[in-house]
Amino acid sequence: MEDLKKYIAEHPFFENMIPEYLDTIVGCASNVRFNAGDFLFREGQTANQFFLIRHGKVTLEIYVPSRGPFIIETAEAGDVLGWSWLFPPYRWHFDARVQELTRAIAMDATCLREKKEADPALGYNLMQRFARVMEQRLQATRLQLADVYGNPVAHSR
Repeated sequence: MEDLKKYIAEHPFFENMIPEYLDTIVGCASNVRFNAGDFLFREGQTANQFFLIRHGKVTLEIYVPSRGPFIIETAEAGDVLGWSWLFPPYRWHFDARVQELTRAIAMDATCLREKKEADPALGYNLMQRFARVMEQRLQATRLQLADVYGNPVAHSR
């Protein structure tokens, strides 16, 4: 558990987290390893974890019937994957496919939901952190869509 606490404390997502919260969170964590081609999660499955990427690369993808898998973003060491565990009905909206050997810390969503409900300050802290991640992902997706479809803002002015 001490190694997990160290890894969690050093991960950028949990930077400057209150030590008591880290003590609480580590009880919901486990080390995981995935090989290239594995999926961390699939669209439509129950979102029962989120992942702190320690090493490797994972692509977030959607399946487009006429094109096949379409990469939305690539996550690497220092990134966090998954916020669908926060919002009912707790289902993944993307696939997360491993591109190379990946080591991560899996955070048990049921465990964390219980802990954040029992401690609203912890819940607020987690929501602030995930809101930053969501904002960054939305901006990255906006830029990618502008690249794929041209710059709609420039055409409308």
